[in-house]
Amino acid sequence: MILLHTRTKMAVAALSLLALAACGGGAVNDAAPRPAGPPPEVVARYQAVPDGDYVIPAVNTGYLNAATVRAEVPYNGPDSPGTIVVDPYARVLYHVEEGGMATRYGIAVGREGKGFSGAAVINRKAEWPRWTPTANMVRTEPEVYGPVKDGLPGGLENPLGARALYLYRGGRDTYYRIHGTNNASTIGRATSAGCIRLYNQDILDLYSRTDLGTPVKVRTPDESLALEGEMVEGPDGLMIPMASLSPEVQSQIRMGQTPWAPFFAGSSVSGSNSLGSEAALNAQGIYDQPPS
Repeated sequence: MILLHTRTKMAVAALSLLALAACGGGAVNDAAPRPAGPPPEVVARYQAVPDGDYVIPAVNTGYLNAATVRAEVPYNGPDSPGTIVVDPYARVLYHVEEGGMATRYGIAVGREGKGFSGAAVINRKAEWPRWTPTANMVRTEPEVYGPVKDGLPGGLENPLGARALYLYRGGRDTYYRIHGTNNASTIGRATSAGCIRLYNQDILDLYSRTDLGTPVKVRTPDESLALEGEMVEGPDGLMIPMASLSPEVQSQIRMGQTPWAPFFAGSSVSGSNSLGSEAALNAQGIYDQPPS
């Protein structure tokens, strides 16, 4: 696309990204180009899934885009096949495979998701895990977490979703989790609390590939920059490459003048799987207590 002026570029980019984030609702000018929806094979991957006593809901197609869906991609990192690589800064997770390839998953990242880096192993796995908010979460947001301070059993309303993988280092629990979610709208976005979450359909896939003892690498900011390039959060809360923006817009951002309003995500324990409201774009806390 050839853009004549910086202001025009900024406006078009913002409107395009917002349309992609909410292509399932809202009035659209019939004369304007409509963004293409996800291809049928991607939609099929995120349909409702029976799982034991539950039926995992389909992911709203408005949330399915290149930043969030599972994909087979070339892998340029130094990690060995079989390794899970978490990049909380680019908001992606890789399962490294043979032949220089990997399966990439979009992830949501809470503040605890950036509080750990380096090597770990998966020493515990759980199906439909129980979740208990930390004492700090109950103390700082009693109106949200007070009613569930004693924990929630596994199920569709549980913030940990359908599966959880628990990271250990030196035989000790790091309290860092990779898990599903009961709020598909958060995937690809930053959240107010929690570690690393995937669509439930994706955590089922990753869980099936992951044995106890699987190595995990959580990248630092410098490692993310070296391997993913410089990224910036767009107006819809999803990460976009800085290089995709004009030099003028890049300069503005580096001077702290992001040319769109910051994306807002509230805080809630459970979430909706529908488009259109601020509440649906919330960020439930999912940094759980040690397993009992």
